[in-house]
Amino acid sequence: MASKPGILTEWPWTWLGNFKYVVLAPFVGRSIQSLLNREDGSKIDIGYLIIFPFLLFRMLHNQIWISLSRYRTAKGDNRILDKTIEFDQVDRERNWDDQILLNGLLFYYGYMKLEQSHYLPIWRNDGIILTTLLHIGPVEFLYYWLHRALHHHFLYSRYHSHHHSSIVTEPITSVIHPFAEHIAYFLLFSIPLLTTVLTKTASIVSFGGYITYIDFMNNMGHCNFEIIPKWMFSTFPPLKYLMYTPSYHSLHHTQFRTNYSLFMPIYDYIYGTLDKSSDTLYEKSLERQGKSPDVVHLTHLTTPESIYHLRLGFASFASEPYTSKWYFWLMWPITLWSMMVTWIYGHTFTVERNVFKNLNLQTWAIPKYRVQYFMQWQRETINNLIEEAIMEADQKGIKDEKLNNNGEVYIRRHPQIKVKLVDGSSLAVAVVLNSIPKGTTQVVLGGHLSKVANAIALALCQGGVKVMALREEEYKKLKSNLTTEAAINLLPSKTYNSKIWLVGDGLNEDEQLKAPKGTLFIPFSQFPPRKTRKDCFYFHTPAMITPKHFENVDSCENWLPRRVMSAWRMAGILHSLEDWQEHECGNMMFDIEKVWKASLVHGFQPISVASASESKA
Repeated sequence: MASKPGILTEWPWTWLGNFKYVVLAPFVGRSIQSLLNREDGSKIDIGYLIIFPFLLFRMLHNQIWISLSRYRTAKGDNRILDKTIEFDQVDRERNWDDQILLNGLLFYYGYMKLEQSHYLPIWRNDGIILTTLLHIGPVEFLYYWLHRALHHHFLYSRYHSHHHSSIVTEPITSVIHPFAEHIAYFLLFSIPLLTTVLTKTASIVSFGGYITYIDFMNNMGHCNFEIIPKWMFSTFPPLKYLMYTPSYHSLHHTQFRTNYSLFMPIYDYIYGTLDKSSDTLYEKSLERQGKSPDVVHLTHLTTPESIYHLRLGFASFASEPYTSKWYFWLMWPITLWSMMVTWIYGHTFTVERNVFKNLNLQTWAIPKYRVQYFMQWQRETINNLIEEAIMEADQKGIKDEKLNNNGEVYIRRHPQIKVKLVDGSSLAVAVVLNSIPKGTTQVVLGGHLSKVANAIALALCQGGVKVMALREEEYKKLKSNLTTEAAINLLPSKTYNSKIWLVGDGLNEDEQLKAPKGTLFIPFSQFPPRKTRKDCFYFHTPAMITPKHFENVDSCENWLPRRVMSAWRMAGILHSLEDWQEHECGNMMFDIEKVWKASLVHGFQPISVASASESKA
């Protein structure tokens, strides 16, 4: 929002929320009806029919730029501004598709009011040439002066400051403006469109090509990594006056009073508003190499729909805790295609970059879904992917690599690797133990046993807390791993009076129904249990609140709230900060109390049990 919002700041359909797309329904329905009701042999008006598909194409075009930009800036190569993006920017920019809805409404309205817009040809040379000339002349010239006017303190404080709230730009930053500002832009960009329609030189290619050109240049100019190679300007030197670069426009977002031009810098040269550091920043951005990370968090995809939650996917989805949404079912063709890609693509990819004090952090994703980890014939492929990622990290001199499994096999295969493998089990145990309410004398432990579950049971039993195993086979396995003294406090669960349940993967609905009303379910696994009880409370999977100096945080980690990090991910950071030289993999565990104290010293905060009430099913 601008610092002093002016009139027509809000979009007319803001109150509709996610149902805003219905504003197009009458027009789309009418275009389909025109096709169904046409008489036999009558000509189809292709231009009218493709308005809606073209709007969808524009959304896809923008999304591709969003994903590409986030991937490139996460890797760090050719990055222009080495600053961070936070949740407030994502929230401010989540309505980037509003301008596409506005354009769609105006296109449909123009079609109904202008007879000349009916039955446009596919191609006309004169219309394409006229559109080009009108953009180079009136559009670029008028935009330059409109843009300078928007930087006058009166208009800037009421409108344009909303756009400039984003110092580090993303492609969609280009269209984040108040409603009134978009009206002015549409009137400006409609000059070539209306002129060609009224002169009957318009074509589907001239219309679609011009709008696609605007989208392309807008997205490119705000992507925060340099993409234009130097040879283009060397081959054709006048190009520097006709096409801007991402670094050129980035200076406008940091200096504010320079580089006002739309896509063609020529007007900045003419009127003396060119930033003198434009060429220097361009060359530096092209040469900039990504910083080698100190810590790598190695993760994988969870459910098939989780691709939409990745930071590289839909920014607004990634900025909220992951939940399955009903409309994901409508996107199953895309979901299925992504699943097919995971069978083919065989390399980890960077999904996120963060900064913690002086540590550079990256998250690498293995292109495999959770279900594939349980497929025997997929295990060798997955192990090879993990091993390749470890060796790549070792070659880059990375200090620590956080794994989503115990990882001992890789140490045996490569005993000389310098990178430290950290599975995070010790911190996960510490977080669970400190999540149990003070004064608890007995707990129920259920779900599949794991390294973490065994360590939790041992710590509780040694501390005098009664641990009741939910299943008979789990009771026997746990007892065999405990000392004689600790085993006294391990009991098979015959009654379910305890209201503190420690649960892992595999806890089914029938077992949850055995819990008394008001039970607090505390997960010890990375995946939360499915919530089946509305009269109970479900705590988060082992995690802690991150300190303020954890930067570039604009997405949630799976189903965790904003600025909350899982214990498994935190462990690698602590391992590097404390300069611990041991691996934590296989059966190896660190001192639980030492790990817990280290997390508090470095600013991580426990999530209070009281907050579990917010997660009531």
